[in-house]
Amino acid sequence: MLSIFKRSTQTSERQLRKYRKIVQQINKLEATYVDLSDEQLIAMTDTFKKRIQSGESLPSITPEAFAVVREASKRVLGMRHFDVQLIGGLVLTEGNIAEMPTGEGKTLVASLPSYVRALEGKGVHVITVNDYLAKRDYEQIGQIHRFLGLTVGLNVPMMQGPAKQAAYQADITYGVGTEFGFDYLRDNMAQQKSQHVQRPYHFAIIDEVDSILVDEAKTPLIVAGKMQADADLHHIAARLAKRFKKGIDFDFDDETKATSLTDAGIEKVEKAFGVDNLYDLEHQTLYHYMIQAVRAHVIFERDVDYIVRDGKIELVDMFTGRIMEGRTLSDGLHQAIEAKEGVPITEENKAQAQITIQNYFRMYPKLCGMTGTAKTQEKEFREVYGMEVIQIPTNRPRARIDSPDQVYATIDQKYKAMAKEVAERHEKGQPVLVGTTSILQSEKVVQYLDEYKLKYNLLNAKSVEQEVELISQAGQLGQITVATNMAGRGTDIVLGDGVEEVGGLFVLGTEKHENRRIDNQLRGRSGRQGDHGESRFFLSLEDDMFKRFAKDDLEKFLKKVKTDENGLVLNPEVDELTERTQRIVEGAHYSMREYNLKLDDVINDQREVVYALRDKVIEGEDVLDQLKTMLSETVEFVIYDSCPEDEMPENWDFSRIEQTMNALLLEPVSAPRTAEKTADIVKFYKEPLDDLLNYIDSFADNERVNKMIPQVMLSYIDTMWVKHLEVMTRLKEGIGLRSYGQEDPMRIYQREGLELFGRHYQKLRRNIASEVIGFMKLITEQQEVQ
Repeated sequence: MLSIFKRSTQTSERQLRKYRKIVQQINKLEATYVDLSDEQLIAMTDTFKKRIQSGESLPSITPEAFAVVREASKRVLGMRHFDVQLIGGLVLTEGNIAEMPTGEGKTLVASLPSYVRALEGKGVHVITVNDYLAKRDYEQIGQIHRFLGLTVGLNVPMMQGPAKQAAYQADITYGVGTEFGFDYLRDNMAQQKSQHVQRPYHFAIIDEVDSILVDEAKTPLIVAGKMQADADLHHIAARLAKRFKKGIDFDFDDETKATSLTDAGIEKVEKAFGVDNLYDLEHQTLYHYMIQAVRAHVIFERDVDYIVRDGKIELVDMFTGRIMEGRTLSDGLHQAIEAKEGVPITEENKAQAQITIQNYFRMYPKLCGMTGTAKTQEKEFREVYGMEVIQIPTNRPRARIDSPDQVYATIDQKYKAMAKEVAERHEKGQPVLVGTTSILQSEKVVQYLDEYKLKYNLLNAKSVEQEVELISQAGQLGQITVATNMAGRGTDIVLGDGVEEVGGLFVLGTEKHENRRIDNQLRGRSGRQGDHGESRFFLSLEDDMFKRFAKDDLEKFLKKVKTDENGLVLNPEVDELTERTQRIVEGAHYSMREYNLKLDDVINDQREVVYALRDKVIEGEDVLDQLKTMLSETVEFVIYDSCPEDEMPENWDFSRIEQTMNALLLEPVSAPRTAEKTADIVKFYKEPLDDLLNYIDSFADNERVNKMIPQVMLSYIDTMWVKHLEVMTRLKEGIGLRSYGQEDPMRIYQREGLELFGRHYQKLRRNIASEVIGFMKLITEQQEVQ
């Protein structure tokens, strides 16, 4: 498992050589474009488009196109791309990941590939981590593209249909990744083609690619409909869960966060609710409420995973420390947390459409991304998305010093040392950025700073409005900023006057994150563009990461630990313990994402079938032909399913065939009970089925029928899909318990999921055929009466 993290974390000079050669070509072209007038430079866009249309390859145009963008940028923004930014742009144009440290101007880099790929006329999506950055890039970098004659759109939440359609029709569209995913789901819930906002996918550039494709990948995108939750049941379950004890009433795995009730816990639930067997099908809902109540108590911590504000539960993004505006947990988990905190129970989200981040972005034929840290996740990027990670050299040599970690025996000793360090740095005027892993921790940190009577800016999800402003000021003389590790990501910290002389920005980490990338991003806040700076982590053996993921190793280590009078651990092997623990955590998270993706792959195949059927209906393809196909498939299925060829005829279910067929056929027909082969039954029903198909054809010009069929089809498709998603969620919920039966849970999920889908899909075809034919018969009766 851990071998995936042991690859070389350096990009070879050989890999960079080919890019350097192209950069030389771009630099030679610079003099040519400097002499062009604005009109002549703008005209190059049409020239490039015509060359592509006449069959010229994109790579042959790329050096000239990059030179044009660089010249336009100089004229419009007064910014000239460095050679390393051109290398980054080339990496992106090819569909790979450019790893560029903080402060190297990734935003300007994106202007190059977005222009080149937009020349193909199929649309480019530039994905950012939040609305603020999307608007900033749309306004700033969009100026270059607008100057060169391309259209630029902005896709943000709460936009109305026509505005979204216009944004997607633009040559380059900026927006937040989740919004693009939600638009895809909403398009596949539309009742008419005119309501679709997206066009076929072509090329996407993802800024902070690791944050979007790795950190957010555990949370699926879900479009949900509201459904009344049983508030009383949630409150009773919450009260019961509060009394439950870990290891006695429930088992909880700290690493995977898997939660299950023990026999003792099940007995308590059965006793509390007066039921005989909690696992009976009729008590499935009760089990679901109860397990969600336990999860709400053991997995979710107030002021870490969520905050309570104005009587509402607001979720916190563990990687950014930001409030996830408008996001709620699905499947009753949000309501379980509301019951736990005693706030009003809101309506429950019932999934109507869903997709994982991974499967959404895998729909793009070409994908690329930028980040300061991706090399540690290279295997995942390659295997899931087919992207290589190329490390781009810095424009100026890095001057930041990354000092060794200081590990203390207890949390209290760690925070005391941290506060002392901050006070000493502050005394000489050096700005300090203290990075924490949660809101709770940032509030703990400031309590220790208060003892030194230090002034500071506390920046966490509770003060998100000031986030960008406060982060940008963090490099001023004497400034102390306490923030969650990822707050203000994408915002540069510019050093104030006199800061270089006192050592630059000092970044102090108060705990290692569960992923080394996040630690590297925190360090990268300091030392941008060759600035001086320093980083150091202050840790303790009581930190959450050690307790959760290194229990056994920690136990052994504590037996031989040596400390000084301040509690500082002196054993040199403590660094090895830290690194090994982080790798274990990364391995666990990687496995979890891999597992979730495999689960979604099962639904993904089914989603493609359902959405393809929906598209046919919405595209207005001949609905009568579709109906006839569904009818023929229904008849064939019911015959072969009721009369399997490998069973004796006396065991065949003739009454089921009659029941289905007579609901559809024009006249009731008795099944041929003397038949000895399944094929004979198919043959027997051929004539009445042909009569029915001819009857359907007679409605070809009937406006009422042609208008009604798509409505019926979409209604049944959507109802079936919502029901199927719910059943698949319940199947997933109980699948872990089956592993005790020596069978792979994933294989059970795949097999049973396919079986469920087959059953639901068959029922869907039968219901549609039955409803439409019933409507046709009604019309015929009305005509006969007249």
